[in-house]
Amino acid sequence: MSQSRSAAREELSFKTRLLYGSGTIAFGVKDQGFNALLMLFYNQVIGLPAAWVGSAIMIAMIADALFDPLLGQYSDNFRSRLGRRHPFMYAAALPIGIFYLLLWSPPDASDAVQFAWLVVTAIFVRFSISLYEIPSTALLAEFTSDYDERTKLVAARFFFGVCGGLGMTIVTFGYFLQPTPEQPVGHLNAGGYGVYAWVAAAIMMVSVLISSFGTQKEVLKRPAPPPRVAISTSQMLKEMLGILVHPSYVSVLLASLFFAIASGINMALQMYFSTYFWELSASQIAMVASTSIVGIFFAFVVVLPLSARFGKKLSALMMFSLALVSNVTPLVLRLTDLFPENGEPMLLYLLMGQFAFTIMTTIAGGILAVSMIADVTDQIQLETGHRSEGLLFSASTMVNKAVSGMGILLAGLLLAFVNFPDKAQPGLVSGDVLQRLASIYIGTTALATVLAIICLAYYPINRLRHIENIRQLSEKTL
Repeated sequence: MSQSRSAAREELSFKTRLLYGSGTIAFGVKDQGFNALLMLFYNQVIGLPAAWVGSAIMIAMIADALFDPLLGQYSDNFRSRLGRRHPFMYAAALPIGIFYLLLWSPPDASDAVQFAWLVVTAIFVRFSISLYEIPSTALLAEFTSDYDERTKLVAARFFFGVCGGLGMTIVTFGYFLQPTPEQPVGHLNAGGYGVYAWVAAAIMMVSVLISSFGTQKEVLKRPAPPPRVAISTSQMLKEMLGILVHPSYVSVLLASLFFAIASGINMALQMYFSTYFWELSASQIAMVASTSIVGIFFAFVVVLPLSARFGKKLSALMMFSLALVSNVTPLVLRLTDLFPENGEPMLLYLLMGQFAFTIMTTIAGGILAVSMIADVTDQIQLETGHRSEGLLFSASTMVNKAVSGMGILLAGLLLAFVNFPDKAQPGLVSGDVLQRLASIYIGTTALATVLAIICLAYYPINRLRHIENIRQLSEKTL
């Protein structure tokens, strides 16, 4: 068994891990746009009601929920001279760029037309991302079966994804969204979003192509699984359902979903809290965002030692809990008059530290959760005899997209519930409205995170069980 573990590690070079992870820059840029900017842009810049924006993103997510599992299942059974996954990855690059650009170019029309534009373009952006992200993520289980090596691969994906989102945040608020005489609040400047869209679309296209071409050689070195006997549509749907409701898979999937919802609400409302609750300028928001570098660094410093010492499950539970504490502490302290007032220098430093810690715990928890899903693929293969990485990771990708789906929907509903004004200016929003928003946010985030912790507690696969699964699979192939 030790030989097989070593071989799994030796097959993947550092260069391969970098090229594999680099494609998630596109996902990070897209997530940064959807989570941090989309609600603010359509609600406060364009003037579309917040509840409408949240509903539009939720409609796109529902469409995604139907599309992603079918794509994952199809890629599992697809065969070509380029492999099972890469034809989809290549095909995704151009649509990603085109539809992301259109997303940020709504027509000057009625609310109904702009709502329809947002729904349609958001759906096609998500479909295009799925076309790359699901096959690419499925490669994780194909490249290695090693318990720790998979965590390294997931860490590479998260590293580039977070760096993509962080880089776009710093550049966007530092250069694109600058104040003008007509609009003194830079991140409410409509013109800057056009420049942002062109740059973001180009970066997404390039990163997808680099990763696709860079990992092609590694895929072609490996023997493809034998083609499966054709099955009927009803049989395929029955098989998909049986896999997706597997107890081991459901526990980590639901945990990831609730944690993603909590993270999504935080990201969607972060710009509102920064702009209206803490009254930060665009340059100060960029400073807070830049501390993500510290969070990213420590996430990758702690995740592997924690996994090695305590296992993936316990480590993830720790990260989920710490993320909740970090998310709500500044707001709780402000509501109890124990936090510095707006404008005080100490406020900015505390928010920078809090943001870095939140990034660390969120990334580390996410890495561990995705790595656990990769381990489930082996158990399901052992039980069914079929490799279903694409199907399993399609649902995992849907969880990641829940950050910008359920999160934005709930954020929009919360804003509507507290009667947050459209096209508001900092300093002019009622204190009662801000306090109600903070209080409801704290309760909603806490509920989602606690549900994530409860679901993850039922995940049964530890290191020893995974090693046993791999041993039995190896014996079956002999």
